[in-house]
Amino acid sequence: MDVAVIKLGVGNTASVMFALERVGANATLTNDPTQVRDAARVILPGVGAAAAAMRLLNQSGMAEVLRTFARPLLGICLGQQVLYDRSEEGSAAGLGLLPGTVAALEATPQRPAPHMGWSALRIEQHHALLEGVRSGDYAYFVHSYACPADANAIAQAEYGAVFAAAVARDNVFGCQFHPERSGAVGARILRNFLALPC
Repeated sequence: MDVAVIKLGVGNTASVMFALERVGANATLTNDPTQVRDAARVILPGVGAAAAAMRLLNQSGMAEVLRTFARPLLGICLGQQVLYDRSEEGSAAGLGLLPGTVAALEATPQRPAPHMGWSALRIEQHHALLEGVRSGDYAYFVHSYACPADANAIAQAEYGAVFAAAVARDNVFGCQFHPERSGAVGARILRNFLALPC
């Protein structure tokens, strides 16, 4: 198995699985902590509320597996947000794999939340996850909360404020956007993730 995709019931995992199939990955959708612990790589997708996602991760025993997972781990959208210490969404404690707090996007009449649609990426650091992706390439976002644009942000985007569009620290990676819905750019990032050394 190249990659275990965590089945939380709070995300569009079908589109992630189809995207992985298109790039030739041997992927398994699972909510079994043992399968996840033994996987070469793990993807944590998610759509919805941070508190609900963390409740499911804690109840299933998956949270502890992810905290100790030593091979490549990729969070997508909400999956990236729960990698952090905390989220303002429901005052949820996250996995604590990345420092910081996920904050609400400021909504205005001209810029409603959620941020939904295509936005340009700005590459901040050269990283293998973003090999072949350039500043100005577009990715597809759907989110109301955003991760801090700090030293772990390898790409940023802007929606009123600047936020982390992609992050990397040791074996932990994240995409605030949906690579599975981001065309050739997203497919390249998924291939890059599959090529990261375990």
